[in-house]
Amino acid sequence: MAVRVAAVRAVAWLLLGAATGLTRGFPAVLGAARSDAGTRAMCSEIILRQEVLKDGFHRDLLIKVKFGESIEDLQTCRLLIKQDIPAGLFVDPYELASLRERNITEAVMVSENFDIEAPNYLSKESEVLIYARQDSQCVDCFQAFLPVHYRYHRPHSHDGETSIVVNHPDLLMFCDQEFPILKCWAHSKVAAPCALENEDICQWNKMKYKSVYKNVTLQVPVGLTIHTSLVCSVTLFVTILCSTLILVAIFKYGYFSL
Repeated sequence: MAVRVAAVRAVAWLLLGAATGLTRGFPAVLGAARSDAGTRAMCSEIILRQEVLKDGFHRDLLIKVKFGESIEDLQTCRLLIKQDIPAGLFVDPYELASLRERNITEAVMVSENFDIEAPNYLSKESEVLIYARQDSQCVDCFQAFLPVHYRYHRPHSHDGETSIVVNHPDLLMFCDQEFPILKCWAHSKVAAPCALENEDICQWNKMKYKSVYKNVTLQVPVGLTIHTSLVCSVTLFVTILCSTLILVAIFKYGYFSL
């Protein structure tokens, strides 16, 4: 009987100790949750804005990113934009190299075996990395610039235009020190080059953001199939005419020697 009473008392003390530990631990957990919620409440949203400048077949894609944080904190951070280019557009890698030499933009093609002369229906999507720069007119803003060009598309039977959708980019951030906004909006790690001038790989934070607009949609003019015969006839006529004029000029003004 005494053994049973001792066993019951031992179990009761164990249950009481466990309950006390849980009760003491609950305020700490609640405090940590409140602290995390407070940190998130203090973090402003990251706002991303995509714009397409200029007209015609040669456009400029401008991407602006705005933080609600002090520039003193952002000075230790770098921003990398990973932009997918649809098959209906292309980025000229030689143009990018020229722009880098003139310090106009810092962008590089990721895709290989890229043909800038191919039409839309023989092309595939490509990828560009753009290292954004701090905006001199906005203390908590970054911006990135990328020239894009239309590819030729198949002619249509009715509509004289086709649409190209430019999706939102991935926004990557790397800071040399701890930064509150990383805890707010970073949700995964992405390996990418630390900078254009070296081949070191950094683990960038992929950031959540709010876009001002929906995906950018571009309207590209295309030919109509009903004009095929007319276009071919005029092209053939102009080709024969120009070739004839060149031959006449050669025989009339050219000098021949045996």
